[in-house]
Amino acid sequence: MSLLSDLINLNLSEVTDKIIAEYIWIGGSGMDLRSKARTLSGPVSDPAKLPKWNYDGSSTGQAPGEDSEVILYPQAIFKDPFRRGNNILVMCDAYTPAGEPIPTNKRHNAAKIFSHPDVLAEEPWYGIEQEYTLLQKDVKWPVGWPVGGFPGPQGPYYCAAGADKAFGRDIVDAHYKACLYAGINISGINGEVMPGQWEFQVGPSVGISAGDELWVARYILERITEIAGVVLSFDPKPIPGDWNGAGAHTNYSTKSMRHDGGFEVIKKAIEKLGLRHKEHIAAYGEGNERRLTGRHETADINTFCWGVANRGASVRVGRDTEKAGKGYFEDRRPASNMDPYVVTSKIAETTILWKP
Repeated sequence: MSLLSDLINLNLSEVTDKIIAEYIWIGGSGMDLRSKARTLSGPVSDPAKLPKWNYDGSSTGQAPGEDSEVILYPQAIFKDPFRRGNNILVMCDAYTPAGEPIPTNKRHNAAKIFSHPDVLAEEPWYGIEQEYTLLQKDVKWPVGWPVGGFPGPQGPYYCAAGADKAFGRDIVDAHYKACLYAGINISGINGEVMPGQWEFQVGPSVGISAGDELWVARYILERITEIAGVVLSFDPKPIPGDWNGAGAHTNYSTKSMRHDGGFEVIKKAIEKLGLRHKEHIAAYGEGNERRLTGRHETADINTFCWGVANRGASVRVGRDTEKAGKGYFEDRRPASNMDPYVVTSKIAETTILWKP
C-alpha cells in the first residue's frame, strides 16, 4: 500500500510528457498570494508559450460578482521545488477580459518603467533583504516565545545558533534550498535581531526580474510554512515595544554608479530620493509608521537623511562604496510588506527618469 508521501513524490516524467504548471498571482489585498494548477502537454521554458488562464476575481476581492472573470498573463517561469521534475511555478499578472491591467496589478506599470530606453541603458540591479516573522499557528505569537509572555531582551538572537536563540531554522533552510532549486537568485539568509524573525536576500537581479523573484520566493515561503504548520507574517512591526520591526531594505545600483566616478552619481540619486521622500514613503508598504520611529535601526518616517555605514539613516552607503568611489546604496525605508514591483520601479523612475 502506497503512503501519501509516496504518491506526492511520484516522478511523472517516468510515465508521461505532461507537466503541472502552478499559476501564481497577487490577490486583492496586494499581499495575499493565490495559485492554482493546470496540466500542460509537455515542458515549457518560455512564458510567452504558456496559455493565458482566468480566475474568479469576486473571490479574491478583485472583481464584482456579476463580472468576475480576471485573466492571468504568464510572465516568469521557475522550477517547482514541491513537485520537482519538469513541473513549473508561473508568476502571472492580472487583466480584465478587455486586456486592461486590474488596479492591483502593479507589475504592468513597473514593466513600462523598466522597458524605458534610459532605464534599460542603466541596467538597474537590485538586492532585496526580505525580513519576516514566524508565528505560532493558533496564538499568532512568534515561534520560540512563551505563549502570552516574552523572551529575554534583544541581543543574543541576531545570527545566533542554539535552541534558546534560533527558532525556525528548519523552515529557513528548507526555503533557502527550495529557492535555489527554483532558479531564484537568492543570495543568503540570516537570523534577525528579534527572536522568531529571519531574513532572506534576493539579488542581484536586473529590472523587473527582482519583483518576479521576490514574489515567487514569498510564495515558496508561504507554502513551506503551510507544511510546517507555522504562520508567516510580513507585518512591519509585529510586536509593539522594544523589539525590532521588519523591513525590506532595497540595495540598488545603475551602470553609471558601478563605474568609475559612480559615487558622485550615487550622491545625486540620493538627493533626488530625498526630494521625493513623502512620495516614496507612501509607496513603501502599509503600517510603516509603526516601524520607522528613529529607533531600532531606522530613521524617523518624516525625516530623510543618508550616511556612510549609518544604519539609522533613510539611505545607507557602504564603506566599500565610499572607498572605491563607485558601487551601490541601500534604501532602508521599505517595509517588509512592500510590493517589490512598486519599490524597484519607483527607485528607478526617481533616480533615472525624474527631472527635478
